[in-house]
Amino acid sequence: MKDTPATTTLYRPTGPAELKLVADEGFRAWPPRLPDQPIFYPVTNEEYAVQIARDWNASDDETGFVTAFDVEASYLGRFDCQVVGDAAVHTEYWIPAEQLDEFNSNIVGEIRVLRAFRGIPPVEVSAESELASVIGS
Repeated sequence: MKDTPATTTLYRPTGPAELKLVADEGFRAWPPRLPDQPIFYPVTNEEYAVQIARDWNASDDETGFVTAFDVEASYLGRFDCQVVGDAAVHTEYWIPAEQLDEFNSNIVGEIRVLRAFRGIPPVEVSAESELASVIGS
């Protein structure tokens, strides 16, 4: 039997455009950062990911998604966890854009879509149906 590496679950709030690129990669990798995005910042807990997806990303025209994925814990240990807000849940990792390919190679399994939010005020909607509309199935 093959040993499974220890993993840490991370979360990422994302919009439809980025999620489509993730789908194009078979839900196995995050797309390269844009030139004005020097870091990739997955968050450490679902509560914080929900806050961002619901309160910042969702609108009448856009869906805010919450994703989860597992990363090899030994690799993630190279990075410091950053506290970025005034609440204990506001924690994330800062992965330099030039290291994203290596980060992606340390993802174990698939990137999963957990939740979706839409509207003003934002409400939770079916993640499955919103994802289907993004990937066209």
